Amino acid sequence: MANESNKDFNAMLKNNKDMPKIQIVKDDKTKKKYGGDKMFFAPPLYYDKLMKKVPRGKLITVGQMRDYLAKKNNADFTDPMTAGIFVNIVAWASYQRDTDITPFWRTLKSDGELNVKYPEAIELQKRLLEEEGHTIITKGTKNIKYYVKDFEKSLVEL
Repeated sequence: MANESNKDFNAMLKNNKDMPKIQIVKDDKTKKKYGGDKMFFAPPLYYDKLMKKVPRGKLITVGQMRDYLAKKNNADFTDPMTAGIFVNIVAWASYQRDTDITPFWRTLKSDGELNVKYPEAIELQKRLLEEEGHTIITKGTKNIKYYVKDFEKSLVEL
């Protein structure tokens, strides 16, 4: 995303377009990759609701939310593209509010990586996670990425 300071992410958060919905995938490669043909599309507020359930010191991944939403809505998988976009919308919407904060910093990519697309890039998420007792490690030498060490031990159950 670009020009985040000029966007109203709270309006985006509440815009569900035509979701929730299930779409039948016809592409064999996609069906094989995700294990079925019923793809669920969850609106941004679904992700916001799940992210708000994560208590201090605990974590959740985008993959966990996608799996949970697919199962809850009788689908084979949840669309990964909109999931990533909507998680970022949730983060920016919370960042733009003074109240009703969503602890977006507790949501990691599926492999425990911090999200560079969150507000203030990695720095805010890193600081807030460390304040909650998590250890942040780096991987790589040129394209450095940040991860929560042993993140699996802190995951919530949905």
